Amino acid sequence: MKRILVIMILLFTGFSSAYSQFGRLGDAARSAAGALGIDGDKVDRAIAVASAADAARAANNLTPENEYYLGRAVAANIAGTYKIYNNAALQNYLNKICYTIVINSPKPDLYNGYHVAILDTDEINAFATPGGHIFVTRGLIACASSEDALAAVIAHEIAHIQLRHALTSIRNARYVNAAISGALAGIGDSGNTKELAGIMGDSVNEVITTLVVNGFSSSQELEADTAALSLLASAGYQPSGLVEMLQVLKEKQQGGQGFGKTHPTPDARIANVNKNLGKYKVEDTRSFRTKRYTDIRR
Repeated sequence: MKRILVIMILLFTGFSSAYSQFGRLGDAARSAAGALGIDGDKVDRAIAVASAADAARAANNLTPENEYYLGRAVAANIAGTYKIYNNAALQNYLNKICYTIVINSPKPDLYNGYHVAILDTDEINAFATPGGHIFVTRGLIACASSEDALAAVIAHEIAHIQLRHALTSIRNARYVNAAISGALAGIGDSGNTKELAGIMGDSVNEVITTLVVNGFSSSQELEADTAALSLLASAGYQPSGLVEMLQVLKEKQQGGQGFGKTHPTPDARIANVNKNLGKYKVEDTRSFRTKRYTDIRR
């Protein structure tokens, strides 16, 4: 009988996980477990796992508009932390590379398109938020020895966006439920503006923590690298540009900064890329791109 009750509590915990953040149902599950002598920590862990799984599944139902506004809020926070580099010619150049890649990709259209901005920092890093916002640091651009290498960086970030990796960091079921119900769309007119803003803010912080502090999982980074090879080849860039960039990063990375902190080791990434590189054959038009790259860097 006790075993049946334990199973019922676990099932109840899973089904009620989306609401457990409010405490009422989660408290009920913990109270029932305590009455049966079950470790409350185990129930807490079950609630956390179920909540994360529910939020991840629900995130797949977010609309492109939901993704864009979440990504815009994340981008605003990143731009508030790092100063935007004032170089219109270089920014236009990166956006042309981005456009060339996305127009030949499986997902060329987003709610408000793809946009690349440069962060004025020597740190070697890049970020991609939901909804198409891409940031590349001045330090990372300085490491690129060719347009193909720069394209590889941008393709990797585009892959994160198209694979919706940032959305997996959202563990706030209230945000997902509010977005699906349409409550966030009218946040400025709602009588619950303060509550909705808090929900939005919590989710933004979760994404920022993933992008800037913790990084994506190793499997997601390797998946983005693999997808980037296809994106590069489809756009006419040499997929080997990714290996070129990774080799440079291997030499530049010191002390766990930037990519060294939030990405798998370059050796692991290079091995993964080389395993898939032979699938892609692209006509070499490197001389034209080399001249364009040299001109923009003067």
